[in-house]
Amino acid sequence: MFTNERSPLQDWSASLEEGQLSLDVFRDKKDLVIRSTVAGTNPEDIDISVHGDLLTIRGKRNAGREVNDDDWYYRECYWGAFSRSVVLPYEVLAEKAEASLKNGVLEVRVPIQEAAERSIRVNVKE
Repeated sequence: MFTNERSPLQDWSASLEEGQLSLDVFRDKKDLVIRSTVAGTNPEDIDISVHGDLLTIRGKRNAGREVNDDDWYYRECYWGAFSRSVVLPYEVLAEKAEASLKNGVLEVRVPIQEAAERSIRVNVKE
């Protein structure tokens, strides 16, 4: 889900302690690609927004079952709310962004806006 405004999904995670996502960001021809592993997350639990040069991914990982605290031996996986913001290295066409989730890997593709070279003449006044 892409938004340019605050969504209800952002509200439920704003007050919770959040885990941070690890991201891969790279250029693929004319797209900027952002990838992250979000295992345990359903597409409807992910919110992606672009505000200026900042892309934010928020969501929630579901553990699937509750385990009594006394029954844990190791607890290394993070379950619950997460978020991550990244400054985009290029100007992008946010309205044309697309996201997909496959095998627990989220991929966001945002077309890079080609910089229009233009020359402007500035008049000097006395």
